[in-house]
Amino acid sequence: MNTVKEFVVGEHYSNDQIRYTLNLENLGGIRPSVGPEGISRHVAVMTALQTARRRKQENPYEDRIEGDILTYTASGKAGDQTLTGKNRRLLEQYERPVPFYGFANEGRQVYQFLGLLELLRHYRENQVDKAGCLRCVWVFELRIHRMPRVVPVELASELAKQIVGSTRRLQPAADAEVAVAEPPTQVAETSAFMANEQLRAAMLEINPYRFEILLKELLEKRGFRNVKVTPPSGDGGLDLSGIVPDQDDFFAGTLVQLQAKRWRHAVGSVEINSFRGALHSAAKGVFVTTSHYTKAALQEGVNPAKPTITLIDGFRLASMVRSAGVNIAAYA
Repeated sequence: MNTVKEFVVGEHYSNDQIRYTLNLENLGGIRPSVGPEGISRHVAVMTALQTARRRKQENPYEDRIEGDILTYTASGKAGDQTLTGKNRRLLEQYERPVPFYGFANEGRQVYQFLGLLELLRHYRENQVDKAGCLRCVWVFELRIHRMPRVVPVELASELAKQIVGSTRRLQPAADAEVAVAEPPTQVAETSAFMANEQLRAAMLEINPYRFEILLKELLEKRGFRNVKVTPPSGDGGLDLSGIVPDQDDFFAGTLVQLQAKRWRHAVGSVEINSFRGALHSAAKGVFVTTSHYTKAALQEGVNPAKPTITLIDGFRLASMVRSAGVNIAAYA
């Protein structure tokens, strides 16, 4: 039988090796191995490396690896998704340290082992499907643990206890750093809602540096002067700066510094704190993302003991870009 005794981070395995070693189904993005009690013994989470995707097939909502975070959309390609069936299997790690194996398809049924995965959070998100219809999906954010590099199958449960168990004790699933702010609720004016979400989807596909150039144009259209994009090699966490226009009766002349994250995964309080520490003492801070903020990040932004940081999420940003008349196609 085509099996292995261990998985090594960065090494490649066939679909059959993964299937028979872990006793999984042959297909699917979420592949649980379920015991007689109906509880998952382990789960394989199958994604794809972006380099393995053809440009014409790219989807701005596709799974994305950013640093050590895998942003993973639940199963279900049409209509609203639910946390049932295989999707619900991922939630079991909140209660028990179920081993999650991460694999990335490199094409032709060849998969790279990413490492053991740790579920950080899950949340609802509004997306526009291929037919142009709005739907509600569930997004999972999983931390990729590339160490230990060698994961013996017989020791995976113990390794998961060490990795996931320690985090759960320090940060339970109800913690504000885990919870993400609820997405905007669809209202009667669905055309505006759809237009904003389509713009957000388009921004997710823009090169990160060109995304900063887009924000420069947005600031200039809003009247800011002396708008500058910091060179990537020495930004120190500060991506743009500008001066509030003279027409603003309250804040004219104020220096504004921005950090821009063209991310799929949510921004937490750690990023907000780090950004605040990088700000000029006289500057107003604005954090911009194409994604969302955790509840802890929102709380940190308005911490009464610290300078307030304005937080702009992807949906609000899309609305601002649309209102300012920025041509998003110029940045594709």
